[in-house]
Amino acid sequence: MNDASTGSLLVFLACLIALSAFFSSSETAMLSLNRFRLRHLRKHHRGANRAAKLLERPDRLIGLILIGNNAVNILAALVAGIVFGRWFGEEAGIWLTTILLTLIMLVFAEVTPKTLAAIHPEKLAFPYSRVLGILLHPLSPVSWLVVMVNWVTNAIVRLFGVNPTEASREQISPDELRTVVDEAGHLIPDQHQHMLINILDLESMSVNDIMIPRNEIFGLDLEQDLDLLIRQILDSDYTRLPVFEGDINNIVGTLHLRRMNRVLRSGSEQITKEAIKRFTRSPYFVPENTPLSLQLVNFQKKKHRIGFVVDEYGDIEGLVTLDDLLEEIVGDFTTSVADDEEEIVQISDREYLVEGSSLIRDLNKETGWKLPLDGPKTVSGLVIEELESIPDAPVCFDLGNLRFETLAIGEKVIDQCRIWQFRGPSQDEPDQDT
Repeated sequence: MNDASTGSLLVFLACLIALSAFFSSSETAMLSLNRFRLRHLRKHHRGANRAAKLLERPDRLIGLILIGNNAVNILAALVAGIVFGRWFGEEAGIWLTTILLTLIMLVFAEVTPKTLAAIHPEKLAFPYSRVLGILLHPLSPVSWLVVMVNWVTNAIVRLFGVNPTEASREQISPDELRTVVDEAGHLIPDQHQHMLINILDLESMSVNDIMIPRNEIFGLDLEQDLDLLIRQILDSDYTRLPVFEGDINNIVGTLHLRRMNRVLRSGSEQITKEAIKRFTRSPYFVPENTPLSLQLVNFQKKKHRIGFVVDEYGDIEGLVTLDDLLEEIVGDFTTSVADDEEEIVQISDREYLVEGSSLIRDLNKETGWKLPLDGPKTVSGLVIEELESIPDAPVCFDLGNLRFETLAIGEKVIDQCRIWQFRGPSQDEPDQDT
């Protein structure tokens, strides 16, 4: 090498710097690839398939890149030492080689190529994978050197309880997936983003969160007069009605009014309690605290649209429907007359008139508040829990930065209350004219 001309050594040095840039950028590009996107692209992209195969053994890939990079850097230092020694003398050449070559390698072989590789990993990793695959071919001399180095390093790594031959299996958690959906931006319409996030939220919600409480269940009591039952059937806003005897716990089943059409067409005199029972489908019971994600699957398997939520003693707590469950995913879509009454009415910018039967989840969605969801499910239950009793007269209390005022009180529940948000001592009361 000492006999070579200075010009040829400079050309050789430039080639070595380019090789160092290749190895540096290949390391960053290969390790910056999105593993989930790579699994998708490898189905129809050869470069992605090659890169995925290399990443199956990251120990060999990293070993190859580091061996190549270190060998090239050492050789570049030798060549630069010869060139600078000829120009400035041996002693000065050593110092200049250390300073100048370090700067050159940092700019042109490390920072710049690695930055480009981090910004565009796929554009570099896919073509690089062809060269790296050739170097790692079993018949390649470089491959044997990599194997020997890896044998030593793997033995050391195993001392720390790590198996280096296993590629890391990246898994994404629901929270991470929710972040991915949120950051999808224009790639996914807003409505679809909300639906995907709602699907993820099903796992953390149970049937108790969306069920109709037992005191609000509208059904047919077979112990009532037949004329009243007929009027209820004819005037019903629902297509399916629970049928029970005396008490909702004595449930008979669910009556689909469409199955009663034949009897209704024959005249109301043909309707009897026995006919109602005959057209009633057996009840489907759902254990309390069943996750909504599981209940959606159960509805599909058992071909039911209505389930009666029961506690550990077998008492019915409420009613859950497939429609209500689907609305948790896609949002409100029903047009039933029974759904027209608003339970949450906004009075002013930060003041609401709320029915006691309103779900806390719905109130949080409507207002953006963060009332606790791990306790009572309804506003009435929350007020009674905070007061630890059912008040005899209207009362006021604070919960965080929210003030509750009971307006209508029933025998067992809070029928209506006013809730407003205050931000400070000067703003703790809403305008009196509201």
